[in-house]
Amino acid sequence: MAPDGNSEPLVPYSSQREPGGTEMTRRTNAKVAGFAFLLYIVASLTGDIVAGRASKGDGVAAKLASIAGHAFQMRAAILLTLLGCFCALVLAVTLYSITRDQDSDLALLVLICRTAEGVISALALPRMAGRLWLATGAGPGAPDAAAAKALGDYLFALPSWNTTVSAIFFAFGSLVFSWLLLRGRMVPIALSWIGLLASIVVVVGLPLELAGILEGSITQLMWLPMLAFEVPLGIWLIVKGAALPTGRSGTGSR
Repeated sequence: MAPDGNSEPLVPYSSQREPGGTEMTRRTNAKVAGFAFLLYIVASLTGDIVAGRASKGDGVAAKLASIAGHAFQMRAAILLTLLGCFCALVLAVTLYSITRDQDSDLALLVLICRTAEGVISALALPRMAGRLWLATGAGPGAPDAAAAKALGDYLFALPSWNTTVSAIFFAFGSLVFSWLLLRGRMVPIALSWIGLLASIVVVVGLPLELAGILEGSITQLMWLPMLAFEVPLGIWLIVKGAALPTGRSGTGSR
């Protein structure tokens, strides 16, 4: 009888690994996840700042003129956004690898949420590319003035819901991931608690933001606890890695 009450005995960790799996593989995944965390933060924040500065102005015409004069910055913002999407996919795989020995089902849920986050974020890229094309397009293929105005109104006036929806999947994945870290004691307990509480804040706040209930500066401030979690976590995973789980639920991989 297993200590947790299951009829199946717990199998030592060494026999839980897939053929050819080693502790070095786990440490490598932790390092990759750490770098992906930090790179994702830098790429996302820089991309948002660069895109905002490249498209500043009052009204659609002013924004398009600004993009035309800062085309390089807008292209850089597109590439940074794309980089962030790939970072989310890398995190989906590496975080699953780190946490699957604690609970394989919940680890798979984290993988799905982070994958959905990356895919939904990528849906914003055509809109960014469309703004750049509309601002810099010339020649026979360029839209006329009426079409350009209609397209500009669509590309700028319509709120960017993709970002919020993507962030909701991120928040839920982060909540489950932090819980697995806390249960498995894979990183310092205080850091796991910060991640858990920070995730709860955004899990509650983001749906309210999407529904138009939560507005203003609070929608930016609620991300500060998450920043205080992911930056130290990324550094910890690079330097120390993720410890083997101290315990497993009944759905852990065998």
